[in-house]
Amino acid sequence: MYYTGFADEAAVGIAGQIKATKELGWKWIESRNIDGKNIHDLPEAEFEKVVAALEESGVGINCFGSAVANWGWSPLKEEDFQATIEQLKRALVRMKRLNCKMIRGMSFKAQWDRPAWDPEVEENVFRKVAYLVKMCEDAGVLYLHENCNNYGGMSWKHTLKLLDKIQSPNFKLVFDTGNPVLNFDRSEGDSLDRIQSSWEFYSHVKEFIHYVHIKDAIFLGETNPSGFNKVEFTFAGEGQGDVLRIVTDLLRNGYDGGFSMEPHMKNVFHESVGEDQRAQEKFDNYVEYGRRFEKLVEEAKRAIAR
Repeated sequence: MYYTGFADEAAVGIAGQIKATKELGWKWIESRNIDGKNIHDLPEAEFEKVVAALEESGVGINCFGSAVANWGWSPLKEEDFQATIEQLKRALVRMKRLNCKMIRGMSFKAQWDRPAWDPEVEENVFRKVAYLVKMCEDAGVLYLHENCNNYGGMSWKHTLKLLDKIQSPNFKLVFDTGNPVLNFDRSEGDSLDRIQSSWEFYSHVKEFIHYVHIKDAIFLGETNPSGFNKVEFTFAGEGQGDVLRIVTDLLRNGYDGGFSMEPHMKNVFHESVGEDQRAQEKFDNYVEYGRRFEKLVEEAKRAIAR
């Protein structure tokens, strides 16, 4: 078992991301944005500078937090499919350069204004995600599907159907503990009147989980029909994401993969303070989040030992 995280939540540039990682005593970053651009979209010269900085520091990239097939892409638009194929092509080249074997992907933007099991949506999602997974399979990379604002994230039943339709040893799950708090539950049909339970979602998909994102939040209210509801992001274990319960269950059952921090606690920053102070608060929050989560893991281990 190891710790990592979306270090772009600690700093904008790679130097600050490396510094936060090393301050925690960790050696991995789940790379998403660097200088405001996703790692698969960085210009080549900028990417090479990132590679050099990582090599010098001894910090590695354990997973690409890509935008492939995410909530920015419609499952029904061919131009979106072609654009995300190009994202994945760039990512796979860079993953080889960094000796990285996992990429976070999704299943295209959830269509909350259409039926939960819309045949047209499903045909497009299954075909297109299968194509992306085959690209990863050919490259020797794992495509890890995240339960976010996408087809698979609409409920645990949608995730299981996606797994059933895409039979590949390179298609597995990254489970995000906090995302169910943000999303409507469509396991029972079309209604948008129930928020998902992190524990319920986890319980049904846990045998397929390869990797875990740590996020937590408190539900504040619905914002129909986006799927991203109003929440207050919290430290892990202080919200409604059942983080301690899930982590305890994972460890009790022998989980030895990564725990990746994704705090999303932007509400701790205040527009009235200067840019330098905001940057420091962001850095400090990420480090504190990581340290608090390490303590939560120790609490889980003590509970298992009792």
